[in-house]
Amino acid sequence: EDIKAPESFKIESELREKMNIPVMHDDQHGTAIISAAALLNALEIAGKDIKDVRIVVNGAGAAAVSCTLLYISLGAQKEHIVMCDSRGVIRSDRESLTPQKAQFATNKDLNTLSEAMVGADVFVGLSKGNVVSQDDIKVMGKSPIVFALANPDPEISYDLAIASRDDIIMATGRSDHPNQVNNVLGFPFIFRGALDSRATEINEAMKVATVSALAQMAKEPVPEMVVKAYGGSPISFGKDYLIPKPLDPRLITRISPAVAKAAMDSGVARQRIEDWSAYEDDLHRRVGADQRLISRLISRSKESPKRVVFAEADHVKILKAAAIAKEDGMCDPILLGNKVKIKALIQHHKIDLHDCLVLDPNEEDELRHKYGELLYEKRKRKGINKIDGQKLMLGRNYFGAAMVEAGDADAFISGLTRDYPSTISPALQIIGKDDNTKRVAGMYIIQTKMGPLFFADTTVNIDPTAEELVDIASSTARVVDVLDYEPRVAMISYSNFGSAKGKEPKKMSEATALLKQKHPDLIVDGEMQANIALSPDLQQELYPFSALAENGANTLIFPNLATGNTAYKLVMEIGHTEAIGPILMGMKKPVHILQMGSSVRDIVNMIAMAVIDAQTINNK
Repeated sequence: EDIKAPESFKIESELREKMNIPVMHDDQHGTAIISAAALLNALEIAGKDIKDVRIVVNGAGAAAVSCTLLYISLGAQKEHIVMCDSRGVIRSDRESLTPQKAQFATNKDLNTLSEAMVGADVFVGLSKGNVVSQDDIKVMGKSPIVFALANPDPEISYDLAIASRDDIIMATGRSDHPNQVNNVLGFPFIFRGALDSRATEINEAMKVATVSALAQMAKEPVPEMVVKAYGGSPISFGKDYLIPKPLDPRLITRISPAVAKAAMDSGVARQRIEDWSAYEDDLHRRVGADQRLISRLISRSKESPKRVVFAEADHVKILKAAAIAKEDGMCDPILLGNKVKIKALIQHHKIDLHDCLVLDPNEEDELRHKYGELLYEKRKRKGINKIDGQKLMLGRNYFGAAMVEAGDADAFISGLTRDYPSTISPALQIIGKDDNTKRVAGMYIIQTKMGPLFFADTTVNIDPTAEELVDIASSTARVVDVLDYEPRVAMISYSNFGSAKGKEPKKMSEATALLKQKHPDLIVDGEMQANIALSPDLQQELYPFSALAENGANTLIFPNLATGNTAYKLVMEIGHTEAIGPILMGMKKPVHILQMGSSVRDIVNMIAMAVIDAQTINNK
């Protein structure tokens, strides 16, 4: 990764010669494989044959050379390819060409990129931003294919390219436009197939197999979870969907077997795979359920980043997490606190947040007055006068919550250094609960080998009634569904379907009945013990009538705060599992309270949840 040409060619070549294990320079071959799959499908849509098309490649580095060689392996004709570098067209009469450039030198009477673009069918940019104009696109051939892959700025911006002509087929390296050429589509799954076949190298046959698998996947129906993850709009093969999305769970079961088969067929595999069905099942098990969920959260947050305000921006953990989220394209951070202290921390720890908005409530007289009036109007009949409203806005938890309520931010995060009640109280006063929710509640996502488990309520309601439990379970199920998991809800108690008497089992049984009545389509049952809820085998043996007997529960609703809070902490400590939370449910606008002492990773995960929460509310 990130080894520039020409050194990269020499390093990879020598490693491949000296070693009998797979070696792959991802900057070269990853980009080549993904762009080649997109190119094959783009050519199909344009009605063109790869053997006939004229291709212009701008850039002559590692990625450009590898892309061009792979296109030739797929049928492109070398005499139809023109490669350009920073000096213009690479011509055969140019002196001192490297061997890599010399193999693509042309005899055509062309000197500049603009000259090469005239009549071209395909442009592949692997150079730098803004070197192609709309005029260059307009002089290309019919249904031109433009892959502007420079990052972060493409050779021509997506909007300018699309505006230049109606028949263009466009791809970039960016996630905010269709057809992102992203190496993550390929390299982890290529390595998986190479390792499982014990391949001695990654050869051309294995790369071509990956190209074919990716190209074919894009023509098949897209899983519903992928559609939901990318906003819910229909996704189907066409100009705006040339290659699969990075979140598609089929990638590992399509690419890895294709690579392993190619390794076996080409004679570089040292271990044969005979039972391909069993291998596919094994691949499913290999993918860590926890990382799948976290990757999905972060990827979804990038689809539509939001403004997230941090109340404790004078803490280095918050700043580091905000910087990661900003760098990854998840959010635009707004930092609250003493400006001098925050800027000193940023400088001392070399954190890239210099262009972020920093606000100190003590210095923001106009905003403090605006937000104080907002609080006064909401709470004037609940003990807060105008002077109180202005004073309370000196507190960052009040100020941050008011920013969200006023529309000056999309989500609010706090709680790293303050206890839960004192952090949530300002948000409840200013933003309040959702109109369709009677109770706010807290949920933790616990990562386990069997997949994520959703625990509620773990942070807010001390001893909810049966009716309140219905509201908590409903809110939890909605969040689980938003995260693309089917909620399977168990109402937890020390009793199994009336096996023991008591106030708590009775309450959970009543809540179950009310929940089934209110949400007849929800998979729910109880009251039941936690181990029974999680074991479909035990339920099938002892309670086959249970609605959860087939697959077990993934959503556990606890009878009170003591059991919910104790359960998630015990599971985390004994099982050494990771948790995401607490996720505050039932608020009118996104507010999320961190656990005191959260790690940077915990905070990043919470930022992703907050952004997804804001996306969901915006969609509503």
